[in-house]
Amino acid sequence: MMGFWDAVVRVIVGVILIWLGIEKGGAFVIAEVFGFILLFTAVIAYCPLYKLAGISSRCEECEPA
Repeated sequence: MMGFWDAVVRVIVGVILIWLGIEKGGAFVIAEVFGFILLFTAVIAYCPLYKLAGISSRCEECEPA
């Protein structure tokens, strides 16, 4: 699961990578793809790699019981 700040960082980094891919082109197109993946995982608040690794950035104490 993904916490709020994790999603915020993913959006910021994703937008930067997409911008680089659009502006610079070339090898930065790969960065653009990763940017879209970061944005997508931030929007759906789920990261498959976190699930595979068994980690969570969500605050357990902050969630209601």
